[in-house]
Amino acid sequence: AITGLAATEHLGRDAFQEIDQNTLFLPVTKRVMTVPRPDRIPEFILEAFRIANAGRRGPVVVNIPRDLFNHDIEADIPQRVVTDIRPPAADAAALAEMRRLILAAKKPVLHAGAGIKWSRASSRLAALAEKLQIPVTSSAGHADILPMDFKFHAAGVGPRGNPVASTLMREADLIIALGTRLGFNTTFYKYTDISPAAKIIQVDIDPVALGRYFPVTLAVAADAGAVIDGLAALMQPMDADAAPWRARNEAYFDARAALWAEREASGARTQTPLHPDVIYAEVRKAAPRNAIFTLDAGTTGFQATDQLPCYEAPALLTPLDCGMVGFSYSAAIGAKVAAPHRAVISLMGDGGFGMTMGEMTTAVASNIPAVGIVMDNGTWGSEIAYQRDFYNERYIGAHVHSPRFDEVMKLTGGNGYHPTAAGETADALRDALKAGKPAIIHVKVDPQATISFRKDALKKRQPGS
Repeated sequence: AITGLAATEHLGRDAFQEIDQNTLFLPVTKRVMTVPRPDRIPEFILEAFRIANAGRRGPVVVNIPRDLFNHDIEADIPQRVVTDIRPPAADAAALAEMRRLILAAKKPVLHAGAGIKWSRASSRLAALAEKLQIPVTSSAGHADILPMDFKFHAAGVGPRGNPVASTLMREADLIIALGTRLGFNTTFYKYTDISPAAKIIQVDIDPVALGRYFPVTLAVAADAGAVIDGLAALMQPMDADAAPWRARNEAYFDARAALWAEREASGARTQTPLHPDVIYAEVRKAAPRNAIFTLDAGTTGFQATDQLPCYEAPALLTPLDCGMVGFSYSAAIGAKVAAPHRAVISLMGDGGFGMTMGEMTTAVASNIPAVGIVMDNGTWGSEIAYQRDFYNERYIGAHVHSPRFDEVMKLTGGNGYHPTAAGETADALRDALKAGKPAIIHVKVDPQATISFRKDALKKRQPGS
């Protein structure tokens, strides 16, 4: 990110709009740099790209004082920057120990995180899961790691996930954690959804992440994709009928099928206002396989994360540790610019969209045809759920009055839709995608269908809750 700064002669004098940007951005970035001279701007920009792509990828801020933009410079662009950094691979001894632990296990689980997507290793992970007959769970916000219809894909663990995946992790005797920190949004740093008796193999490109939250049997500082390749070359295929974990797999397949049957039944309801499950079911019917979805924080993020038809990773952008309410629609605009050949669909609540509604003009002015689905329940969903569950339904500041965002989008020059009955959201989404213009679908949803992010939230993650 390139950020402006007060002029160099004014720095440290409490100049107009001057703040300590280094202190502001440092906690949420890999590095914050300030360019001292105009001729060094190219050097700093290239260095920022190098740092952003080294190891665990992340954002870098380059502060440029405003007066530096006033100069014409002649500068050689340095060629030393490396943007294609080869990730570290696991050594042979680590791979051999992984193989030994897998063959000794009775209920192994592959648990995958963002490192799989950064490595573009989704298809290789699917091949490994099939080869070893081991189901795959995903960390929070990464249910797009494998195609939704891949039978070994159990999807998300924890409050943002589903009971089937969480049960796999709770009953596992070996967890092979690939490209994940096993962090807060997945585990709460507790053994609620991880068996305390399980051995853990943790693979992450960042050595600092290894064993940070849970004791591990084997820690491997390496790229998750490279480890998958090495393990696949070392392991023999497992016969589905002869695998030691065959009985566990059969129970898992049955539970997975039952979960999706319940979701489809919940999504077939017709009463109004519509339950959010109805919206997700209609999105599954209408969205193309190459769709990218963006979510917001709060109730939408809890409910939708692993209900969406994600098939081609990366296909899900959702706020986790630092992103909050208002993220989704802006992220959809960015995703559509980055991947113009893919359908991009934003899902968020009316409160969150109200925070970012000005971006409708950005989408229209720049002809960025992202589609936003605003699920209007007239509340701050998470806040009203907390007040319901913890404060005996004494509601303060929990309700939202929103305009018809579809009509506002029409005023800006885009398309707007206002489905009011079951089946109409799917029709609106198909029409919006076909039209190829920025669009907002504003649909009323049941204000009672909210959940709080509390320790027993997973118990409420059954379809229809």
